Amino acid sequence: MKSGFVSILGRPNAGKSTLLNTLVGSKIAIVAAKPQTTRQTIQGVVTRPDAQIVFLDSPGIHQPRDRLNQRMMREVRAALEARDLLLLMADATVPFGSGDERAVELIRSARTPAVLALNKVDRLAKKEELLLLIDKYRGLFAFEEYFPISALTGEGVGELTEALVARLPEGPQYFPPDHITDQPVRHLAGELIREKIIRETRQEIPYSAAVVVEQFEESPRLIRLAATIYVERDGQKGIIIGPKGERLKQVGTLARQEMEGLLGRKVFLDLHVKVRRDWRDSETFLAALDWRKRMETHAEDDSWPRINANERE
Repeated sequence: MKSGFVSILGRPNAGKSTLLNTLVGSKIAIVAAKPQTTRQTIQGVVTRPDAQIVFLDSPGIHQPRDRLNQRMMREVRAALEARDLLLLMADATVPFGSGDERAVELIRSARTPAVLALNKVDRLAKKEELLLLIDKYRGLFAFEEYFPISALTGEGVGELTEALVARLPEGPQYFPPDHITDQPVRHLAGELIREKIIRETRQEIPYSAAVVVEQFEESPRLIRLAATIYVERDGQKGIIIGPKGERLKQVGTLARQEMEGLLGRKVFLDLHVKVRRDWRDSETFLAALDWRKRMETHAEDDSWPRINANERE
C-alpha cells in the first residue's frame, strides 16, 4: 500500500481544479474561465486498492495586490511544505512567460520531487510545440517526469496518476475509503453559488464577490440554505441582482440545480446581496470566510456535514 500527499500548483487558469475533479471523480472544486477562482486550498482524496493519494489544489500563483490575494499566496506557500510530491501544472496553449518562471522558482525552493503536467493538449493545434515547451521547463528545473494531459477530457490523466503512485512512499490509508474531501457540504454549496456568479456576471464582479452561507438545514430529502452574496460597491450589487432580479434568480437556479445533482436531494435556496466595502482588505471579514477556522468554532455543530463518496452520485 502506498500513500502520500501531492500538492497541485500552477498559475491561474492552468486547470488545477478541473484536474482535481477528474481525479476524484466528483465536482469538489468550482471551475471558471476567470483567474483566481480558487481562493483556498482544496483537499481531494483518491483511494485505490493499492494506494491513497491526498491531493491539495492550491490557488493560482500570482502577484498579490490586496489582503485576499496575500492570503491566497500564503495558501500556495503552505502547499509547498511537508509534501511527498509536487505537481506543477501549466497551460500548454499559452506562451511561456515570467509568471511561469516564477512558478518554477517556487517549486525549486521547496526541494521536493516535482512532476510537470502540460495541460489542455486537446486544444493544441501543433503538438510539436509541446517538445519546445518541455525543453524550456527542463532548462529551469529537473522535473521527475513530464506529462502532456487534458484535465477536461482525461487524456493522459491515467498515466500521470500511475507515475505519482509509483513515486509515493509505502504507508497506510490516511482517510476512510469513502472520504473524497474535507470540505463540508455547507462550504461547497457557497462555492457553487460563487461559481455561478463568476459565470453569469462580467468585469470586476468575479473578484469582488464573496458568498457566506448563513443558514444550513438538511434532512434525508431536502436541504434548506440561506446565503448572502457580499460585494464591495452599490453598482456591483445592482449588476448581480440584474433587471427585475432576473440575474440573481438565474444564479440561484443554476446553483440549486447543480447542488441537487451533486447531493441527490431537493434544495431550497434563499439568496440575498449586501454591500461590504473593501472586504478584500478586511482581515476580520477574510477570517470569517475561512471555513476551516469556522469549523474549529463549530466543532460540535452538525450543520457542517462533510461530503463523501456516497453523496456524490
